[in-house]
Amino acid sequence: MNTDISSRIKLDQVASRYYCPESEIELASLTRCEKVNTQVTKTRAEGAASAAKDIAQIIEQTVRERGRCVIGFGAGKCALDVYDELVKLYFADKVSFADVIAYSISELGLGDVDYDSEQSTMSRLQRRLFSKVDIEPGNVHTFSREATKENVHRLCKAYEAEIIENGGLDLVVCELTKNGSLAFNEPGSAMNTTCRLMLLGNESRTRVAEAFQCDDTPVTAVTLGIGNLMSARHIISVAWGEDSAPAVFNTTEGRVTDVVPASFLQMHHDAKLVVDLEAASRLTRISYPWKVTSCEWTPYLIRRAIVWLCKQTKKPILKLTNKDYNDYGLSELVALYGSAYNVNIIIFNDLQHTITGWPGGKPNADDTYRPERATPHPKRVLAFSPHPDDVVVSMGGTLRRLVQQGHDVHVSFLTSGDVAVSDEDLMRTIMLNEKLSTLYDNKTKEQQRINDDIQTAMARKNAGDADAPYMRFIKGQIFCCEGIMACSYMGVSHDNIHEMNMPFFSSDPYGCGRITEEDVNQVAKLIERIEPHQIFIADDTTDPYGTRLPAISAVLMAIKNLSDKPFMRDCRVWLYRGQWGQWDVDHVEMAVPMSPEEFRVKRDAILKYQSQIHDAPFRDYADGRLSWQRSIDRNKDMAEQYSKLGLASYEAIEAFVKWQV
Repeated sequence: MNTDISSRIKLDQVASRYYCPESEIELASLTRCEKVNTQVTKTRAEGAASAAKDIAQIIEQTVRERGRCVIGFGAGKCALDVYDELVKLYFADKVSFADVIAYSISELGLGDVDYDSEQSTMSRLQRRLFSKVDIEPGNVHTFSREATKENVHRLCKAYEAEIIENGGLDLVVCELTKNGSLAFNEPGSAMNTTCRLMLLGNESRTRVAEAFQCDDTPVTAVTLGIGNLMSARHIISVAWGEDSAPAVFNTTEGRVTDVVPASFLQMHHDAKLVVDLEAASRLTRISYPWKVTSCEWTPYLIRRAIVWLCKQTKKPILKLTNKDYNDYGLSELVALYGSAYNVNIIIFNDLQHTITGWPGGKPNADDTYRPERATPHPKRVLAFSPHPDDVVVSMGGTLRRLVQQGHDVHVSFLTSGDVAVSDEDLMRTIMLNEKLSTLYDNKTKEQQRINDDIQTAMARKNAGDADAPYMRFIKGQIFCCEGIMACSYMGVSHDNIHEMNMPFFSSDPYGCGRITEEDVNQVAKLIERIEPHQIFIADDTTDPYGTRLPAISAVLMAIKNLSDKPFMRDCRVWLYRGQWGQWDVDHVEMAVPMSPEEFRVKRDAILKYQSQIHDAPFRDYADGRLSWQRSIDRNKDMAEQYSKLGLASYEAIEAFVKWQV
């Protein structure tokens, strides 16, 4: 079953020749702004397979020339995908690890992390790679378990010496992190840094919390330094996803600086960066191809170029001049359309037509230039929410508008989202339950046993451990009840709220399972029962919980499977963002504005999610904001962007992109 499916909105609008050129000459032209050898693949699966193939070739060549291959392995999430592909190559007899000597390039904690526990980089490497291939156990090395604050410097030097005794590193495989780090070399790490103890910054701790699905993370890590990594004969670094795009750009096209330690790769003689198209989205050849090549001007690319030009000139669309186009390399557009005015008015009208106060279509109105059709009215609307809060946090204003305009609105919680509820909220609920049971004198032995089991499990729980089933159930009910209250506040009927508890989430201890036919069929049944005219689904695929990507994949697969049904031919699918990202203005196809009063109602609805307001896991350590706070800020930012382009000024805007079934 193909589970590598997502909306791919941005990918479909990028010409393949920008990331997969047909000749070396064209590649040289496209990559002239890039100072690191960067391979862009369409998907992360293709990227992982390509990196694994490169690693296998390096192993084969090095073993042939030197008798062995010494590799430094990182354990970031992106690197683990590469190791999965290496295991496939091993079972296909296309690579052997018999002559590989492996070194972990980092390890969490200092004496307070068991290397055999879940919260250990060596444990991850063992599970995903070493235990599945033919590497000799004696050839696998990591930092000393005896490290303390007093002896860590000496042990780090011994670790470096051991690597040198084995001939030095032939290859380093690692992840390029979101803050531009390699291993745990935090921003500020100089190029000549060596193996050492690092105090982890907020962003790195957030990354560890995301990777290990926990909110209690070590504050230190031992890591090979930038100097150690740069001494390797080959370096392969990987990055996937849109949230990695800034780091990829800064590493590849930015200046060399210790603020972005990965930028030192520009000075390595054989460093390669393998990224998927989403991670490459800020590279010049992907985002602004007119700077490096002659473009095939599609309506999307023209809109993107004009929005970019407005930002460069700090002018609204209708004030752009021929000189502006010429000064910024867009004279092709003036030649195509005859004048700047002609281009300006086309794009201005194009963006103006995205704005609508009628997200379900305006009845008895000309819908030629409206994002949604006028008929039928009212419509049946189905909004999918991966976690119970997504639909309100990201499109609450639109949800309320649809209800007010008479549409039959349904909301589906695809998962209970229990991983996003803290232990403190669980304990508060148990305490409340205990007090209520004394009031009504109805506490049963079974209830007491469950409460005792939960408290015992809580006492034994270590950082990174999965919740016991009872704990997950109660946390999920907390979140779902908050979701019901919030949706009801926005006017959605209680009978129209559907709790699905998809198997990919509920069957995995950490809520990170793979989707199966069971997930897809469950979604398809709900769609067939409602026969919607509109479907809304979150496209926040970079969230730290790992829920939204499989959730949207299951929904889109269900929609594809139902595409030949008569009712689906009259159904439009709209994708929303908000919790973990925002659509670029040039991608937006429907913009639903909110007045100050409407925006205040949305904020009030969000506050119904008490478990997410203060101490939800994965707080953004960098600025202290939670995801819902970032989401409403994005709504205001989207309105401001429209205003700066010379369009109407609103308090906030929720933006949507249409997905073609």
